[in-house]
Order: sequence, then C-alpha cells, then structure tokens
Amino acid sequence: MNLGGTELIIVGIVVVLLFGSRLPKIARSLGQAQQEFKKGQSDGAKSAEAPKNDTPPSA
Repeated sequence: MNLGGTELIIVGIVVVLLFGSRLPKIARSLGQAQQEFKKGQSDGAKSAEAPKNDTPPSA
C-alpha cells in the first residue's frame, strides 16, 4: 500500500484537526522519551565496557 503526496497531506490535515491542541505536548513527550532511551543506551554501553571488580582487595 503506497501513499502518495495527496494522501499524506489529507492524513496530516486530519491529524492536525483531531490532535491540534495536543500536538506540542505529544511531540515534547516523544522527544523526552527519545532522550531517555539514548541516555539509557549510552549508560548501558559504558557499564558494559567498564571492568567489573567483584573481588575485594587483598590486604
């Protein structure tokens, strides 16, 4: 199912009419979710690269 330019414009107009007042809030929450996801990925990569020292130091 291919959508042409006209169909995309119609879908865009319908979305704006239905969610117009809420679009900025939705976009903001999606951006924050994306930032949290990327932060989690980088933190996970850093913890995977860090050597784990589970043995206590010998005295």
